[in-house]
Amino acid sequence: MKILFVVPYPVNEAASQRFRYEQYLSLLQAQSIKYKLAPFWNNKTWAILYKPGKTWQKVLGLTIGYLKRVMLLPRVLTYDFVFIHREATPLGPPWFEWLVSRVFRKRIIFDFDDAIWMPNISPDNSLVAKYKWHNKTADICRWSYKVSCGNSFLQNYALKYNSNTILLPTTIDTRNLHNKTRNQHTEKLVIGWTGSHSTLPYLKLLEPVLRKLEEKYDFDFLVIADTVPELKLGSFKYKVWQKETEIEDLLSFNIGVMPLPDTDWAKGKCAFKALQYMALGIPAVVSEVGANTTAVPHGTTGFVCSSQQDWYTYLEQLLLNPELRTQIGKAGQLWVEENYSTKAHQKTFLKLFT
Repeated sequence: MKILFVVPYPVNEAASQRFRYEQYLSLLQAQSIKYKLAPFWNNKTWAILYKPGKTWQKVLGLTIGYLKRVMLLPRVLTYDFVFIHREATPLGPPWFEWLVSRVFRKRIIFDFDDAIWMPNISPDNSLVAKYKWHNKTADICRWSYKVSCGNSFLQNYALKYNSNTILLPTTIDTRNLHNKTRNQHTEKLVIGWTGSHSTLPYLKLLEPVLRKLEEKYDFDFLVIADTVPELKLGSFKYKVWQKETEIEDLLSFNIGVMPLPDTDWAKGKCAFKALQYMALGIPAVVSEVGANTTAVPHGTTGFVCSSQQDWYTYLEQLLLNPELRTQIGKAGQLWVEENYSTKAHQKTFLKLFT
C-alpha cells in the first residue's frame, strides 16, 4: 500500500499535523506501508507566514506551493490513498481535490480538526480572507472515500455530506512525548496556557478572573505562544513556544486553562490544550464549550466552567490544595492514556486505509 499525504504545513512544524497524523507515521512503517509527505508551504515561507510585512516573499511562497501541487498531480496515480489534511491549497476552489477524486479516481481520506467551513477572519488573515473558499469543505467531504474528524461537532457536519465519516480524536503520544508528570508540591504556583496567535484573544475571557485571584493569591500566569498577548495582569509571564522545549515548558504549569467563547467556531476545537495538560498530570480547567465537555470529565480530571464564578471557584480550589492537584493530575493521565492516546486509537487510524 502507498499513501500520499497532501498537507498544508512543513513536516513537524504545526500542531494539527503533528498530533493528527505525523505521530502515526511510525505505525505505518511498522505495517510496511509506504508513504510520502507533500506540504504546500515550504519552511522558508512558513517561518514568515504569520508575521507582518514581507508580502512579496509570501506571494512567492504561495506561487511555489501552487506549482508544487500541479507537479504533484501525475504522481498521484501511483498511490492507493490520498490523505488530505484540511485542504490541498489555501485559496480558491478545491481543484486539486476534484481532479484527484473525479478524474484520477483516487480514494481521498479527508481529515480536519477545525470548523474550517466557517469564515474565521482575524487581523492575520484579513487580506486573503475574501479569497478563501470556505464552502469547499462540503465538496471535499462529498468527494472523499472517508472523512476523519477531530470531534463530534465536526463529525455531525461531515455526516451531512458523507456517511463514511469517522471520529478520530486528536491524540497524545503518551509513550514518547507527553510521558512525564508534573510535581504539584512547588513553592511558586503557575497557572498556564499554551497556544498560537489565533487563540490568544480567548485569554481576555479569563483576564477578570485572574485579576481577582491576584488580589488574594501569589501565582504566575504563564503564556506559552508565538506572540505576546496584551494582558493587564501583575502575574503575567510570557515564554516563546519552542518545539524543542515544549514538554519541559508545559511541566512548569500547576494548572492548565483553556477558555473558549460559546461560538460555533470554538465548538470545532478538539480540546487539544486540555489533553496536553492532563497527559502531563496537570489539572485542566476549561470552558463548557464543544469537545471540552467530553474530553475533561468534570471533577475527575479537571473542571468544566460555565460562568466566571465557576472559573474563580475551581482555580481557587486548585491553588489552595496540592493534594487535589496531584489526585486530579493522576486521574487525567490515566484518562488520556485510555481514551485519547495514540495507542488507544491506532486501530482507528489504520482503518482509514481499508
